Amino acid sequence: MLKRVTPDDTSGAMVRLGDVKTAAPFVSGLEYGAPARGVWNIVHIGMLIPGAHQIYVCAGNCLRGVVLTAAEMNAQSRFSTITIKENNVLNGDMETLLIEGVTDILHRLPSLPPAVLVFTSCIHHFMGCDLALCYRELRKRFPGVDFTDCYMNPIMRKSGLTPDQLMRRQLYSLLKPRAQDDGVNILGNCFPTDETSELVKIIRQTGRPLRDITVCKTYDAYQEMAASTFHIAYNPPARAGGEALSNRLGGTFLYLPLSHTAKTIRRNLQTLCEALGTSYDPSEDEARAEAALLHAKKLLGETEIAIDYTATPAPMSLARCLLEHGFRVTRIYADSITAGDQEDFRWLQEHAPDIALYATVQVKLRVLPRETQTPTLAIGQKAAYFTGTRHFVNIVEGGGMYGFDGLRRLAELMEEAHRTERDARDFIQQKGLGCDSCL
Repeated sequence: MLKRVTPDDTSGAMVRLGDVKTAAPFVSGLEYGAPARGVWNIVHIGMLIPGAHQIYVCAGNCLRGVVLTAAEMNAQSRFSTITIKENNVLNGDMETLLIEGVTDILHRLPSLPPAVLVFTSCIHHFMGCDLALCYRELRKRFPGVDFTDCYMNPIMRKSGLTPDQLMRRQLYSLLKPRAQDDGVNILGNCFPTDETSELVKIIRQTGRPLRDITVCKTYDAYQEMAASTFHIAYNPPARAGGEALSNRLGGTFLYLPLSHTAKTIRRNLQTLCEALGTSYDPSEDEARAEAALLHAKKLLGETEIAIDYTATPAPMSLARCLLEHGFRVTRIYADSITAGDQEDFRWLQEHAPDIALYATVQVKLRVLPRETQTPTLAIGQKAAYFTGTRHFVNIVEGGGMYGFDGLRRLAELMEEAHRTERDARDFIQQKGLGCDSCL
């Protein structure tokens, strides 16, 4: 059996953090998709609107992924497709196909849904399809159904709003103006924010209604979100949607980005308190977080820590937090450094320049060894996959954790992961962590 005797070539796929010069340190080109599928896609996110029916209009090859997503999460009854074929492009009947296709689908359903999300694709924009005409006609034919435009448009991944940002914006586009009641919306997440988080406790102590699409069970409950006068987002892809909603319905938008550094957490909580006209002392929450992190550090010792961007939108912030508490962070998997993570990134460059920053989509990741020479704990599915460790924290997008309480919970999850061996393949291949799965 042949055995490599020279070091693996990681050039272009890994860079020492201290040597990073730009926010996008890896060359964009042919990409590799790791089989870590816990991050929610547009199908999962669209299903958050209770009772809504999704209709995808695109070529057959493009439909495969979304069809499999709906099937895996046992949501075929809320999902339909319209296939665009060559003759539709040549004959120029794209508008007719969309209108008549949606009409036929809705007539075949057992009952009309309260809302329909119509997903158009790249070809509609290449062909200059008159989507406004399509939606006008559909609304005329089905006045009792709320239609909104959604997009499966990968050509927009790196210009303007990404498909993920667009989806989280359109998620609230169906909310209709109504009398307001000083309620508070938490927007753009896939999971409810923990009730034990300072964010939720502050809102609860004011007595204001707290609304979140992740806990809405009916379409009427979803529509009640329009009554709120405060709109909060802490997940970066949700920011554009929060701004759009506050501009359309009125009210105050607060962007309180998820962070793992104490200074930013305190600042976010103070901003929230000032907006809601209340006060809150987070010192006890911070003390519990410190104690939990100290306890986890004693258990993990010199175990190496690998972090990836799917676990948290602020991987640099998390790395800084763990380093400041004595943990041995050696790897970060992220294809770029986001604007909100820049301050913590600069801190890492100064205080931990030898951390290895790995790309996640660079093609060499397909063949680089998925193993480590020392005991490793991964935070995030991609970090678990690329390191090959059997000790990992299985979360995406922060997992509903926020603030000092989020740090406490994360420390506990790290301890659990350290004590428990699991085969990552049994977990990370399921699409949409937390969704129903037939696998």
